[in-house]
Amino acid sequence: MIRRATVLLLLLGLGGVFSALLFGYTPDDELNRTAAYYAGQTVRDTGAANIVTAIIVTYRGLDTLGEVTVLFLSAAIVGLVLAHGARAGGARRRPIPPGELLETGSRLLTPLILLLGVHIFVNGHLTPGGGFQGGAILASATLLLLLANPMRRFSHRLIRLLESLSGLLFVLIGLLGLLLAGGFLDNRILPLGTLGELTSAGAIPLIYSLIGLKVGAEFSSMLAALAETQEP
Repeated sequence: MIRRATVLLLLLGLGGVFSALLFGYTPDDELNRTAAYYAGQTVRDTGAANIVTAIIVTYRGLDTLGEVTVLFLSAAIVGLVLAHGARAGGARRRPIPPGELLETGSRLLTPLILLLGVHIFVNGHLTPGGGFQGGAILASATLLLLLANPMRRFSHRLIRLLESLSGLLFVLIGLLGLLLAGGFLDNRILPLGTLGELTSAGAIPLIYSLIGLKVGAEFSSMLAALAETQEP
């Protein structure tokens, strides 16, 4: 009874907070100084048709580095915890082999999913999407293979190599921005090109590709660790 009353009071308190925010919200009549600069100068500064992408990768590139670092730490912690649980667990039942239809279908769809993920982060400076979205799509290919065949095992060494190399190159490009351009992850270390073309926006396509590979490797690492420690 006390637990239910506590949960009810907590929900009422949260409802009061959000209702105050909702009824007290007043939309701005015009953009603030920072937003106005982003809206008016991003295309000229970065050469990216997708303003959101340019802001995430360049203007607030340090935030993006922090987000990728948090994701890496989460993947590392999940791997450590699951590895400890696997050592402490007992014998596991032998899983049932997958059917031929599932195995063949997953092999057919996996290259298409990977291609879609690459397309999403390579074109992130032109269309909605980017490194995080493309990386999640890459990891969904790993999930599909695991769902089709729970006995499948992936090379953790290869995943770690891909994740580490993409992260290292991401930081190196950021440092090159400090040395050759105006700041960390400044995309003008490469020519801005023609607005709307695939090779435009300087280093943004390269940066987002590295982010996509890193995110995909980190999610895949967590999925593989989960698959190796679950009861079939």
